[in-house]
Amino acid sequence: MSLKTWSSAIAAVAVAVPMLAAAMAQVGTHRVAGDERGDVRTAIAWRGAAGRETGREQGGAGYSGGGQVGAGHAHGARPVGVTDRSADTRPTRVRSTAGDRERVSITVYNQNFGLVREIRRIAVGSGEVELEYGDVASAIQTETVHIRSLASPFRVLEQNYQYDLLSPQKLLEKYVGRTVTVYRHNPETEREDAIEAEVLSVHNGTILRIGDEITFNVPGRIAFPEVPDNLIAEPTLLWLVDSGAEQQRLEVSYLTGNLNWKADYVMVLGENDDRGALTGWVTLTNNSGAGYENAELKLVAGDVQRVSRDEMFRLAAPAGQAAAMEDRAFSEQAFFEYHMYTLGRPATVLNNEQKQVTLLEAPSFGVKKKMIFYGAAHYYRGQYGAVVSNQKVGVYLDFDNAERNGLGMPLPAGIVRAYKQDPSGAQQFIGEDRIDHTPRDERVRIKMGEAFDVVGDRRQMNYSVISSCVSESEWAVELRNHKDDAVRVDVVEPIGGDWTVLRSSHPVQKIDAHTFMFDVPVAARGATKVTYLVRVRWC
Repeated sequence: MSLKTWSSAIAAVAVAVPMLAAAMAQVGTHRVAGDERGDVRTAIAWRGAAGRETGREQGGAGYSGGGQVGAGHAHGARPVGVTDRSADTRPTRVRSTAGDRERVSITVYNQNFGLVREIRRIAVGSGEVELEYGDVASAIQTETVHIRSLASPFRVLEQNYQYDLLSPQKLLEKYVGRTVTVYRHNPETEREDAIEAEVLSVHNGTILRIGDEITFNVPGRIAFPEVPDNLIAEPTLLWLVDSGAEQQRLEVSYLTGNLNWKADYVMVLGENDDRGALTGWVTLTNNSGAGYENAELKLVAGDVQRVSRDEMFRLAAPAGQAAAMEDRAFSEQAFFEYHMYTLGRPATVLNNEQKQVTLLEAPSFGVKKKMIFYGAAHYYRGQYGAVVSNQKVGVYLDFDNAERNGLGMPLPAGIVRAYKQDPSGAQQFIGEDRIDHTPRDERVRIKMGEAFDVVGDRRQMNYSVISSCVSESEWAVELRNHKDDAVRVDVVEPIGGDWTVLRSSHPVQKIDAHTFMFDVPVAARGATKVTYLVRVRWC
């Protein structure tokens, strides 16, 4: 190498060294700043950019920030061992609320749960996105969540349910080991004094470190600098999704608890106790933790098995309605082995709200009043005297749920409350009873109470042991009617074993293998005695 060449090289080095030292100083400054922020990757990336700028300025050899020397160009080289910051960026987080809903429908079962189905239009964005799905029921069963896109490609990669809800106690728990501010009222200055304190424990009371002292039950209010990230105001579903389009129409459905309904009936009995009018109501209670505005409301009647809870849930829904009802009321249709009832108009069901909707109306149908005097099976197993005296007689109303009787509609389980006009024309309550799910063309029996003026006695007149397995007993049942009108009473006798009525004062009607009865007329202010002898074989 010639002397001239060496001189040129030394001159170039003399120029490059100060510039390299300046660049290194800048790199060190930004590295410290990046380290203080906990963002070392950002600092390293900045160093690479500084080296590239140096290369551009020199137009020749350039510093790449990673200690490498390369040709100066517009893009420069990434430092060795450094990952691009974008490769480790968390997915964009998008939040959806009830305001994104296009449609929502709820199907309610009468064992305190329901099915929620809603469609939302959400600006999700494309690629991997964290989707916060808010305004869901706090009683949601997360294992039942189903989500699908109605248009573009969409995949759920991961699902989380965040339910660590913000509350004073939770806030204190999250601040154990951290510093808070306690504001105490100063009576001398009439102002609040601020004191810094460290939260040591919140178990059975709040324990604080103030200065060099450990104390508890400190009067005043506690202020927190911020809400911890892992506390939320309401339950939220969080999905990591892979979206194929910026806009998505998503259908989400799930089961939730604390959605319940019951059927109630109002029955008005006619003057002669032989006709009735029936109105059915649904009482819907929403304590699920979410509200549903302008929702399609459906109710299901039937016995639906819940395998997850290993029990049979009884699911009833509003009964069918008479033809006179308007189209926007409940319409009934068969669904699988159940009955489904759909309200013909949108309904808003708010959280912590009870709503009543008319189910059915039957303006007139036939009713039969019955009085029943029940016995007991154990009466025939031993020797007794007077079994019961002045026993009251039960009063029942029977009606056929058939079209020919003015009904003929599926009646879901519920309580029937009966009323009747008194002589002044005012409606008076006369009794109530619960009915089970009743299909059409079946008989319904409801108990109103006990008759005041009709009573009975039951006595065992004779008891004979024929053998070790056979006995005979003779009975006398006396019915007394203190009313001004004649009545008929059914004397119903449950019995066990292999039985035979040997003789009786009134015709015997065999109801089943373990029951027989007598239909007994009793005159006004009169009495009637029924006698019979029965033989029972036990083995």
